[in-house]
Amino acid sequence: MCVFCNQEKITGRETNITPEEISDTIDEYLKTLDKDSIKEVAFFGGTFTAISIELQKKYLEVVKGYIDRGIIDGIRLSTRPDCINDEILILLKNYGVKVIELGVQSLDDGVLKLSERGYRKETVKKASSLIKSYGIKLGIQIMPGLPGATYKSDLATAKEVVKLAPDMVRIYPTLVISETKLEKMYREGNFNPLSMSDAVDLVSKMIAYFELENIEIIRVGLQPSDEIREDGIVLAGPFHPAFRELVETKLYGDFYGSLLKKERRLKVEVSPRSVSRAVGIKKSNKLRFNNSIEITVNSELTKDELKVNGRCYTRKDILKNIIECGADETDNSECRGL
Repeated sequence: MCVFCNQEKITGRETNITPEEISDTIDEYLKTLDKDSIKEVAFFGGTFTAISIELQKKYLEVVKGYIDRGIIDGIRLSTRPDCINDEILILLKNYGVKVIELGVQSLDDGVLKLSERGYRKETVKKASSLIKSYGIKLGIQIMPGLPGATYKSDLATAKEVVKLAPDMVRIYPTLVISETKLEKMYREGNFNPLSMSDAVDLVSKMIAYFELENIEIIRVGLQPSDEIREDGIVLAGPFHPAFRELVETKLYGDFYGSLLKKERRLKVEVSPRSVSRAVGIKKSNKLRFNNSIEITVNSELTKDELKVNGRCYTRKDILKNIIECGADETDNSECRGL
């Protein structure tokens, strides 16, 4: 098992699910979902394709029955890059799997070795290409801040992920979870997790890289489940229940900062759907610039548009700014674990 893994704490599940439970869970959720909505069954929280083929088939056959009746649209699952091959993909394709998310974590061989992932980045590239060749959508999960990683290496991973051309990504800054090897490394002083500010800065640039390449970002930061919120589960690292909002606050704040180098005061107009991220968590963007920013609502603007002193900008302008303002070729953090 890799150094950061404690699947029971992260998923909140301590036993293997049975085929009967899958059917019961689907039936319960179907009662609450809109009839015309797109519905998928997800096998997450583990390495699905590492379990026996027989058990995979039992799980998939349950869902296939719903797919054949037009009740469920498809299946998505998560797995490891080294648990993908033609035999597995043929099976998954036949049973209606539409999305496979790979727990890549890093594309730096040194980081992968220190994290005891058991594969190299070449394995990730081959698995990604193979999944796409079967017409299955590809998701990539990465974890900035792993042992041995630096600011520069994590940004390099993001750029390498872009080259893989996934359909979607998840970004989970590394946390020290109890009862893991990483906890031991942390307590012995052999691992330094990202600070909150460093994590927000790093992830803001990752988001910019992905969004500018039209790669969907479906999750930023670990889901704040009841299990994760328990005392003593997350021991260290940049955990925040609204981590993505912190990142959005920085994206907008840094954009204002760039404009204030040329303007004394900013009159900002945003869509009603963008007010929270424009203002920032607890109005932090206003406070950051000593109230030199006035933010008003303009219902004619879309979520990805804003006006500043009468000039129109887009989300892309904000994202390009975060890249241009950051010295992403400068390694400004120490190595986190040797």
